[in-house]
Amino acid sequence: MKRIVTFGTFDLFHVGHLRILDRCKAIGDFLAVGLSTDEFSFQKKGRYPIYPFEQRMEILCALRVVDVAFAEDSFEQKRQYLIEHKADVLVMGEDWEGKFDNFGDIVQVVYLSRTPSISTTAIVETIRK
Repeated sequence: MKRIVTFGTFDLFHVGHLRILDRCKAIGDFLAVGLSTDEFSFQKKGRYPIYPFEQRMEILCALRVVDVAFAEDSFEQKRQYLIEHKADVLVMGEDWEGKFDNFGDIVQVVYLSRTPSISTTAIVETIRK
């Protein structure tokens, strides 16, 4: 069985999120998703997610392509998450290209292109206008 792990905030869940998760699942047999906690999201982006962690987790767990979801608290623990979830492949969006190549010693690292013209940041900006 090929185990895939990916990570994200998945706030204001949209079709781009769904498509990248579908593409992750197509790479292997089992998909584990690390969901950024509210605090970790704030550290990364300087703002808290619109939806709290528990609601984002509920959405992820309801998706048929997601086999398991878990809390991601920091960049420093990524290696441990990959080991704990017995990852064969780490999949990330192309906006992270090159940033996780150091895990190539334990997993295959794949960067996928993002869905054009859609992002949570763009949705938030549209709502604010």
